[in-house]
Amino acid sequence: MDSFTELLNKKHMGELFLVILMIIYLVMGLKTPDFVIDMIDNTIGKIVIILLVIYLFMNANPILAVVAALVAFDLMRRSSGSTGLGDLAAYAPSEKKKMSQFTAFNQFPYTLEQEVVAKMAPIVRSGVSIIPPSFKPLLDNQHDASPLTGSN
Repeated sequence: MDSFTELLNKKHMGELFLVILMIIYLVMGLKTPDFVIDMIDNTIGKIVIILLVIYLFMNANPILAVVAALVAFDLMRRSSGSTGLGDLAAYAPSEKKKMSQFTAFNQFPYTLEQEVVAKMAPIVRSGVSIIPPSFKPLLDNQHDASPLTGSN
């Protein structure tokens, strides 16, 4: 009760006036102007509001600080719904969601073509064929062509 009687003191009429204005804002549900909403609905604006509330808790009447914290919370809640940035963050796909969709789209069943190619192609590991070839390459007549290496 000491905080309340101190707030009613003539010396603290400015703080009492602020408390009354904040309570009117909370109770009446007045519309916040668009230019104020644009300043609040970003990270810097929210940090400034939180710092102001912390400052009030440290240096002002506790009743004013508590009412200011309620108003700050309500102001941030109202402004996030007005600009649409909250909805954008909630419904816009993140990189993680996009990658999970791409992964789901790129899952293909084992096809007949893959099966036939796997049976036909010889398995080659580190340059050595497991199955020796059944042919021996022969060098044909070069018709006086120069070698590919460029040396004579």
